[in-house]
Amino acid sequence: MNVALISTLALLFLLSVPIAVSIGLASITGIHFFSHLPLQVVAQKMVGGLDSFPLLAVPFFILAGQLMSHGGVSQRLVNFAISLIGHRQGGLASACILTCMIFAAISGSSVATTFAVGAILIPAMAKNGYPLPVAAAIQASSAELGVIIPPSVPMILYAISTENSVRQMFIAGIGPGLLIAIALLVMVQIWCRLKGYGLHDKPVTTSVWAAFLKAFWALLLPVIVIGGIYGGVFTPTEAAAVSAVYAFFIGVFVYKELSFRDLPMVFKSAVLTTSTIMLIIAAASLFSFLIGVSGIAATVGDWTRDNFNHKWSFLLFVNGLLFLVGMFIETSAAILILAPILAPIAVSYGVDPIHFGIIIIVNLAMGMITPPLGVNLFAAASVANIRVMAMFKPLLVPVCTLIAALAFITYLPIISLWLRDLSL
Repeated sequence: MNVALISTLALLFLLSVPIAVSIGLASITGIHFFSHLPLQVVAQKMVGGLDSFPLLAVPFFILAGQLMSHGGVSQRLVNFAISLIGHRQGGLASACILTCMIFAAISGSSVATTFAVGAILIPAMAKNGYPLPVAAAIQASSAELGVIIPPSVPMILYAISTENSVRQMFIAGIGPGLLIAIALLVMVQIWCRLKGYGLHDKPVTTSVWAAFLKAFWALLLPVIVIGGIYGGVFTPTEAAAVSAVYAFFIGVFVYKELSFRDLPMVFKSAVLTTSTIMLIIAAASLFSFLIGVSGIAATVGDWTRDNFNHKWSFLLFVNGLLFLVGMFIETSAAILILAPILAPIAVSYGVDPIHFGIIIIVNLAMGMITPPLGVNLFAAASVANIRVMAMFKPLLVPVCTLIAALAFITYLPIISLWLRDLSL
């Protein structure tokens, strides 16, 4: 059954069958033709995979991100970021990274971050002399912070699939998220000076205090969510519900840019996104069960221990594997398929499972900006109205920066774990 599962899944991927359908069909094929399990297992495991209280956080965070995206938050965050850093050469590019970092703590989605921030800053950068592919590349790479800085849907999926704490994953993501944001800011400043980008960025006309007051209610949301989780006031699932209610309140009653007529469109978008993710989770739950039954996990574990004598060489191998996987497989599906296999092996090498989860998520996040299936590339290209291939060359600089940051995160566990350990 091992060969049937993997070969069927690979064939369906090559045929561009949707991720969830590919995983489901490969699992059903393995059960029907190569095992003695009844087909009732399909329904049992798929439903069982969704029967999880922490999973309720996923639709709530998605809804909160949609409400904030349509509620006037993006422009206020952009103005605030520009007031902080827009006065120097490359200020707009730096403001793009800073805005993405803040918006990431609201939306939990890199694609939502790309559209919400990119719709404002990509045209602004192009108008001020940045080559359009460069502006799109900066936006796409910055938006990956959407899945690294909590709240993050992939963090929830990793925690559930490996039976770890969502709260600990959220807290552990803060350090790596800040490191990546700082690395991108330094990279942009050096890049702009070497290439002469951003020389025509307009001087800041709004004071930091005035921009802060206008963005105050938006900036308060990540404080409420992360502070509430860190302080033990509420669980991540409860925090997701709080964030959705708060996003609705400020969009409708404070900023007044979200009308009741807009709500059906917002809810529809949130439902479609949630349904896609939930279908992937259900199919991956069945696939993970078959991986355990077929012995693939044990085989991979034995092979790994035979070929890697130390955890550092194992982590190097995992990073290379995940970098390649991220190019071809959607992040959520990759986590749900690979995490249950790789996490126990990592633990056997003495790697903290929370630290390993951060490594997986940061690595797969790079897959969002690497061809051929980088979702952020297509989102940024759509906003910039350019071909995806035009972004390949300028993407080399941010990708190398992210690889360097990943190396620090991988081999310095304290970056991920210091804040988590303080909260225990």
